[in-house]
Amino acid sequence: MQPKFTTVRELYSRFSAKEDLSKLGNIYLSGWIRTNRDSGSIGFIALNDGTCFKNIQLVYNGDLENHDVVSHLLTGATIGVHGEIVMTPEMKQPFEMHVTSIEVLGECSSDYPLQKKRHSFEYLRDEAYLRPRTNTFTALYRLRSVLALGVHEFFQGKGFVYVHTPEITANDAEGAGQVFTIVTPDDQGKMSDTDFFGRRASLTVSGQLHVEAFAMAFRDVYTFGPTFRAEKSNTTRHASEFWMIEPEIAFADLDDDMALMEETIKFLIQYALDKCPDEMAFFDRMISPGLLDKLHRVLSTPFTKMEYTDGIKILQDAVKSGKKFENPNIEWGMDLQSEHERYLTEEVVKGPMFLINYPKEIKSFYMRENDDGKTVAACDCLVPGEGEIIGGSQREERYEILEKKMEKIGNKEGLEWYLNLRKWGGCIHSGFGIGFDRLLMYITGIANIRDTEPFPRTSSQLKY
Repeated sequence: MQPKFTTVRELYSRFSAKEDLSKLGNIYLSGWIRTNRDSGSIGFIALNDGTCFKNIQLVYNGDLENHDVVSHLLTGATIGVHGEIVMTPEMKQPFEMHVTSIEVLGECSSDYPLQKKRHSFEYLRDEAYLRPRTNTFTALYRLRSVLALGVHEFFQGKGFVYVHTPEITANDAEGAGQVFTIVTPDDQGKMSDTDFFGRRASLTVSGQLHVEAFAMAFRDVYTFGPTFRAEKSNTTRHASEFWMIEPEIAFADLDDDMALMEETIKFLIQYALDKCPDEMAFFDRMISPGLLDKLHRVLSTPFTKMEYTDGIKILQDAVKSGKKFENPNIEWGMDLQSEHERYLTEEVVKGPMFLINYPKEIKSFYMRENDDGKTVAACDCLVPGEGEIIGGSQREERYEILEKKMEKIGNKEGLEWYLNLRKWGGCIHSGFGIGFDRLLMYITGIANIRDTEPFPRTSSQLKY
């Protein structure tokens, strides 16, 4: 009788359903060896088959036909295993597999870069194609996959339309000029940035402008995909390629926008906790002790609001009272640093918050100008332990005001279509952006964006 093929995930699922796995009889598993210990009379293999975070312990003895081969198998080897499940409620694991035969599907040589020891994240970045096999990155990239689905479930569940915005564009949505220009060979073989499209093109820095057009037809829309910034910032929070979640909502002002932000971030945190409990417990235990408490506090705490002007005054008073900042020169009109944001959210508000109504000079052209003529209806969502995690604004819906702003910075040409949205059935609308990779940093406690991305792209680094 052929053994029943199963997976480790299925075994744990059936165990959770109170099923007696010892009644399954002869089954078959395949996977990769995480550890292999043999004492001669008995051996133990920790097998991971990629279907869940947990391993299963395999027990074999000297009666195994190819015992000599199996006992010398190294970490990383691929095997197929026949055997039966034995319940072990008195042990660390609830069950184990007593094997009757092991087939070597793929040997692993002794120069395998991942040995049975803890490797630094810096070392593993140089072995990015192998790091998904380690505990940390197994947990991290499974959560990344699950949370990506959570993004779609949240917005689709609220009736939002998913828009595939272009990766190749002729506009710089943020107006910062930090774009990757696309060049192709012309008819003479010379590289040109205008030959292919007839005009200069670049990789997108944001899907916002395009998704706004769809908000004028579908009301509530979102895009979720890769974006690119040619910014040579060698920090733990910057990458050249990253994913963005960007919703736009019509007939909505800044307050509506902030309400959606709070609902979004709380949904995604809860989704991670519900769908990946083993992985989240691992992050709390091994990566960032206290992580779960931090996330639960965000879930249970209403987000407060603070005017940018008030925030500046609080920071200035803190400096006068002896608070030490790396950037102590705080004045109205500056763009706050992470240390300032964290002070406000961690030490002043002691919880998640929105900092609102920023000076218009430090914000993007599309943000709605307030009646004071100095600020725009923009906000940053700040959370303890991170600082800014979301940025958003009410968009400028008044044609004449937006036209003057675009003419002033010189980006009207080529964006006439964006401006026309204001005169052809426009309305008040708002939106925000969440850096998906930074969100993963916050939810997992991982400190470097290079680790949340499977194959990170940063300046002066393109190994894979």
